[in-house]
Amino acid sequence: MNAKELLLQRQSNPRLISPAPVASDVEFILNAGMRVPDHGCLSPWFFTLVKEQGLDKLSQIFEDVAKVQQFTEAKIQKAKKMPYRAPLIIVVSTRYQAHDKVPKFEQAIAAGCCAHAMQMAAFSLGYGAVWRTGDFSYDSSVKRGLGIGQNDDIIGFIYIGTAENDRPIKPAKTLASHVSYL
Repeated sequence: MNAKELLLQRQSNPRLISPAPVASDVEFILNAGMRVPDHGCLSPWFFTLVKEQGLDKLSQIFEDVAKVQQFTEAKIQKAKKMPYRAPLIIVVSTRYQAHDKVPKFEQAIAAGCCAHAMQMAAFSLGYGAVWRTGDFSYDSSVKRGLGIGQNDDIIGFIYIGTAENDRPIKPAKTLASHVSYL
């Protein structure tokens, strides 16, 4: 797949199974996440890898939060299963830094670029991936359980694995409603 195909055929694949990327592929994916636009060279991001027993720990974190929030039993069970939707999850979070020219908003965008770059890197290696958020992304207990500072944010959970099935490429979106010219 060349760069043009990668950029124009990118799509999420929510059905992910083992095998997960091998160590050298994970390193490539993480390095791709480090090569993003970074105003002020602050590197205001952090990556937490969740795999193997880490999936069990994340499952427990989600279950505990679901119980505290008094989810129904069905939703608690769903929350427990969420981490097992892929053999590898990269949690992308911010590590905001005080800077007079680079507001938190721009630092969050940089971290978002990391998530996108890593997803694209996974695709370039033939893996499937999906960027997920949801209520757990904003929960202080989840952040605490992952070692993320309370003043920082979870940008997303990047689920990565082998695509369970090939998905047809979605039709391209039209530019007309998204572009204007001055």
